[in-house]
Amino acid sequence: MTCVVSIHQPAYLPWLGYFDKIQRADKFIYLDTVQFQKNSFQNRNKIRTQQGPMWVTVPLRTKGHLGETLQSTTINNEIDWRRKHLGALQANYARAVNFDGIFARLRPFYESEWTHLSDFCHAMLLSFVEWLSIATPIVKASDLPPVDARKSDLVLELCRQAGATTYLSGSQGRDYLDMNSFADAGIAVEFQDYVHPVYSQAYPGFVPNMAVVDLLMCERDPARFLRPNAQSSAMSLNP
Repeated sequence: MTCVVSIHQPAYLPWLGYFDKIQRADKFIYLDTVQFQKNSFQNRNKIRTQQGPMWVTVPLRTKGHLGETLQSTTINNEIDWRRKHLGALQANYARAVNFDGIFARLRPFYESEWTHLSDFCHAMLLSFVEWLSIATPIVKASDLPPVDARKSDLVLELCRQAGATTYLSGSQGRDYLDMNSFADAGIAVEFQDYVHPVYSQAYPGFVPNMAVVDLLMCERDPARFLRPNAQSSAMSLNP
């Protein structure tokens, strides 16, 4: 029996390629046990404005968080970021076709105070996949037996724990995955080469790679845009 597993770190308001990886997998592992990466998409993303893309960033407590795992990375709630993010969504998507419904669903996330970045992103992710009609089970890496490994070895061990027959990797996996180790484990590797769909946006001129809220706000049936042109290149590593 085949089992496709994909793995990704927590991300704030992820882009559509993140959800493509989830949808194409039989199991998705939410990798909250690795270290926070500065200037990544783990605590920030881009929304569309009339002037172009705009960053929205969840502020973190600066002391020590660069050495912490994502599971333990804490949010700096002394900054009024939740009101600002909610206001930015309202200001820039108020005229979007699906604004009322999505904004009402998003509001409770910003009206609650969150302590840890990973918990906040995970709660939102579970709602996003529901709104996009994705049924793939999502498992936190922190809920699995601990793995004392890094990079390729970490991914391989998580795949073993999940019973993977195929690992669906992001395109950057080509740079660090030890293909021979996956072959020895009898796990095939497939690389995601995501082709971004074009959909209606709140302002003229399509801009790709926005946060998922851009699609959710601007299309009444956003799920149909998840994989219209998605492509992948597969490398069979089965013995």
